[in-house]
Amino acid sequence: MTRANYHTHTARCRHAQGTDESFVQSAIAEGYQVLGFSDHTPWRYETEFTSGIRMHADELPGYIHSIQSLRRQYADRIRIHLGLEAEYFPRYRDQLLQMMDMGIEYYIMGQHYLDTDESFPYVGVTTRTDDGVLRYADRVVEGIRTGLFQYVAHPDIFMRMRNPEDFTPACEEASRMICQASMEHHMPLEYNLLGLLSELEGHGVGYPSRPFWSAVAAMRPRVILGVDAHNPNHLLNHETLRVARAHLETLGLQILDCLDMDRSPS
Repeated sequence: MTRANYHTHTARCRHAQGTDESFVQSAIAEGYQVLGFSDHTPWRYETEFTSGIRMHADELPGYIHSIQSLRRQYADRIRIHLGLEAEYFPRYRDQLLQMMDMGIEYYIMGQHYLDTDESFPYVGVTTRTDDGVLRYADRVVEGIRTGLFQYVAHPDIFMRMRNPEDFTPACEEASRMICQASMEHHMPLEYNLLGLLSELEGHGVGYPSRPFWSAVAAMRPRVILGVDAHNPNHLLNHETLRVARAHLETLGLQILDCLDMDRSPS
């Protein structure tokens, strides 16, 4: 088995802490064999909007250089991948292709907004209504079908500002839509450990959403754990791993140890 995490942020997103190298060192100390950096995508907006939760476009070359340098420096100790966590914004799709030309290896889809954050609020707000939940699912399915993404990060983010008892028939429909599309395109769904850590620390229940995972369990989706590390210490947390594995085991869901790009030929 390969121990891997592909969901790792950097301080460039303005809500994470630690040097790039400190994340690598924590991953090595914890026994990870693969570490993927996937900071929030720096969109070149069509307006004068400036995001406060992602790196700026002019910081991207430095991010690429830093991660590529660490990959060379630690090549004999850990495999490092250079990625981004991106929303699927149809109007900015070409930017994802252009960033791949710059050296970005992979994207994970974290749909934090229905469309760009220039004009839409955080998806947790828009999905307070059932209509918003279904529009979120439509956009995620659309993104899955592009083939641009390795997996769907926190697919249950639409429960971020809902209580578990607010899992309506629309929420169940959205869950099944996302799961079905992910299976058709052989794309894993992420069980998010940062959301789980928040729950375990008493900050409320959002995602991972137990009703979501119960709704899709019978469909047997491919599941991958994502640390969603915003601090090097997140890579060292054993309790979130234990609780996540126990929950998924009760549902009969198997966990992928790594993405296909790191799987050895059989």
